[in-house]
Amino acid sequence: MDGDAGLFTPDSVTWQMHGDPMMWVAGIRALYLQALHPRAVRGVMANSDFRRDAWGRLMRTADFVGTTTYGTSEAAERAGARIRKIHSMLGATDPDTGERYGVDEPELLLWVHCAEIDSYLHVVRRSGFPLTDAQADRYLAEHRVSARLVGLDPAVVPGDRGEMAAYFEKTRPRLVAGADAHVVDDFLLRPPTHPLLIPAREVLWRRVARLAYASLPPYAHELYGRPAPEPAVVTRRLRATGTLLRCVPARLRWQLPPKHILRAMARLGPDTRPAPYKVGR
Repeated sequence: MDGDAGLFTPDSVTWQMHGDPMMWVAGIRALYLQALHPRAVRGVMANSDFRRDAWGRLMRTADFVGTTTYGTSEAAERAGARIRKIHSMLGATDPDTGERYGVDEPELLLWVHCAEIDSYLHVVRRSGFPLTDAQADRYLAEHRVSARLVGLDPAVVPGDRGEMAAYFEKTRPRLVAGADAHVVDDFLLRPPTHPLLIPAREVLWRRVARLAYASLPPYAHELYGRPAPEPAVVTRRLRATGTLLRCVPARLRWQLPPKHILRAMARLGPDTRPAPYKVGR
């Protein structure tokens, strides 16, 4: 292997897991979960044009995750610096108190980070990607690196499943499905699209969004006020979806932009190809 292997390297759980196609479903779950923090979602609503640029926002997030996972160390640090600079210039008004605050408050950054990383791990693992409990803990510990990139102190970021569960238990009383959360919910079910693509949205996208919603923890379903299937049913659907998507050849899936995995393999050699069986090496 030649060249800069990046911040995670091919030896990490992150390198292998982030190549899985269920990451897209996990990303939608993260949006549902993140929207339950009133100050966090208000920051998005006040500073984002996501309702008119849904695909662009999704691709920018995918580009950041891909860059930090598979890019060089320099590229990852640049991406982090860019995010920190943008966040430092943005603010919002608390919907309850009227207080003006910055979107780079550590509490908000930590919530967004934990909702995202927990969703990645939960959905990909529940859909059949083989990870032991120790490897799941290792994944969470690895993402103290990505937390640092967005401006968090790694020492305060949950580094294993126990710490992550304790964090959500502590944060749970602050969560609520307010008006902003319901806007996000409606948007995820019916994102704006070209009229000719509406049938595809109804057949494909809505199924994916509903699956992502169903995979949320029970308290999130209670807050949104919309029920979900029984957990065993959700797990079966996640596994079926994961099995189907993994039947699509990886080389074909990885041709979709932004192609970070293909570029990493070209830089470091074909042996660095992400694959589930490599996690236990």
